[in-house]
Amino acid sequence: MFAVIRTGGKQYRVAKDDVLEVERNGGEAGDKIDLEVLMLGGEGGTLKVGAPLVDGAKVKAEIVEHTRGPKITIFKKRRRQNYRRKNGHRQDLMLVKILDIAG
Repeated sequence: MFAVIRTGGKQYRVAKDDVLEVERNGGEAGDKIDLEVLMLGGEGGTLKVGAPLVDGAKVKAEIVEHTRGPKITIFKKRRRQNYRRKNGHRQDLMLVKILDIAG
């Protein structure tokens, strides 16, 4: 059985025991969370599509750890204007393990 979930403005296709790297949205390591289910698929080709969510379907997950993404450099420049700006960014992420898909 698989599900398509939505978290952090992105969609992920997950199955039981998958480990995902998603954007951090609160909670501590070891906490259990429920994720929104957009689509649910099972054995035999059965498919439930939500509008926008599947009623009664839940994906239970556990936060494994908090991490940070790679450093991204932002550089802005306007030619002949002596205008240069350099910035950096690292996204806060968390590893999530899918425990159960019910629905």
